Amino acid sequence: MAISNDSSQKPVRPLSLGVIFLTLYIDLAGFSILFPLTPDLLKHYLLIHGSGGALGWMLAQLNTIAGALGGGAHLPEVLFGGVVSSVFAVLQFVSAPLWGGLSDRIGRRNVLRLTVLGTAASYLLWAFSGSFWLFLASRVLAGVFGGNLSVATAAVADVTTRGERAKSMGYVGAAFGLGLVTGPLVGAFSARIDLPALWPELVALGINPFSMPALVALGLALVNLVWINARFRETLPPEARAQVEGWRLRNPLREILSLDNAPVRRVNLVSFTHSLAFVAMETSLVFLGAERFDYTAYENGVLMGFLGLCSILTQGLIVRRLYKRLRETTVLSCGLVCSALGFLTIGFAPAPALLYAGVALLALGGGLVNPSTSGLISLYAGVLEQGRVLGIFRSLGSLARAVAPVVAGVIFFTAGGRALYAIAALLAAVAWGFSQRLPEPEK
Repeated sequence: MAISNDSSQKPVRPLSLGVIFLTLYIDLAGFSILFPLTPDLLKHYLLIHGSGGALGWMLAQLNTIAGALGGGAHLPEVLFGGVVSSVFAVLQFVSAPLWGGLSDRIGRRNVLRLTVLGTAASYLLWAFSGSFWLFLASRVLAGVFGGNLSVATAAVADVTTRGERAKSMGYVGAAFGLGLVTGPLVGAFSARIDLPALWPELVALGINPFSMPALVALGLALVNLVWINARFRETLPPEARAQVEGWRLRNPLREILSLDNAPVRRVNLVSFTHSLAFVAMETSLVFLGAERFDYTAYENGVLMGFLGLCSILTQGLIVRRLYKRLRETTVLSCGLVCSALGFLTIGFAPAPALLYAGVALLALGGGLVNPSTSGLISLYAGVLEQGRVLGIFRSLGSLARAVAPVVAGVIFFTAGGRALYAIAALLAAVAWGFSQRLPEPEK
């Protein structure tokens, strides 16, 4: 069975993939600056609000839950980080289909300018977040405007032929990996500049010890906005936009459940199942390194950097060569097998060398799965619904990021790392089973 929804005629490229790559990289580098700061953010705002405020009450509840589960000393910290990240992820789950559908109607460039401007506003609010609730409001704002990835992915679909679609999605993954490697490093180094210590009078304006990372993220967002205005030419022609039905706010769950394209539904299921396992790894890997091998923050940083580097190499180089020889569904199956083996190797690694081998296997697996699923989604979807369908696809990834961190933390600190990674391997195997019924798309 073959699926064909648009012409195989090679389009005239109004925009290079390099421009899209840089747009995504700048966005994701700014987005991930926050990642290494969560534990210190908790300590800072607890010091401000005290244990008697609403934040103290929330942490007390998390401590109670952690005690009932029998978790370790880090479990309350993991639960707090999960709650904060879930606010952002849930809002992305709601907004990604909205922005994707709107980009089908008014164009990719116009929507990207809106979402990047909103993201910049969220970083500005973070910079002046003198209270935890202002910081949380900044995450809400960032989540609402978090549609950049789905819209930029749709732009890749606009400027590529069906035959090169999946391998070109590797650029998206490479930008994602590079941004997630450099962003946390920028966050960690910029957090060393304590603006309140240098200028105490700024505290009255809401300036806090994490304002410098926020201002760096703001600067990156503004650079991205200038870059989009200067170099990001519209990829969706006016005649295509004119054929799209009127845009409206939609229920994301209804959008997902009402998809009448069976192959698209199945790829979404494969991707969501794999994402649950992969996000569980991202959440727990540093704790596994510290618990099993006494890794310091520096050694864990090297480990995460190695993961990112392997992901970049896979999606930027290896996957493009594989697609010259293999079909998208075959590459997807190979990626899911590598992921399952990687989860098992990491979970049961008795020595650091095997841990690194497992991380490399998992990076290879994820690097094959991600461009394959996004490429297949785009190939199965019609040319007039790329933004909407890819928005739904990305929203399910956000849903996985809302659910997996808390669940993975609970499993890791109650049942142990081996149990968590065995479950992750099982999820990858289930995703592989789902993938075996995918039809080959026509080129």
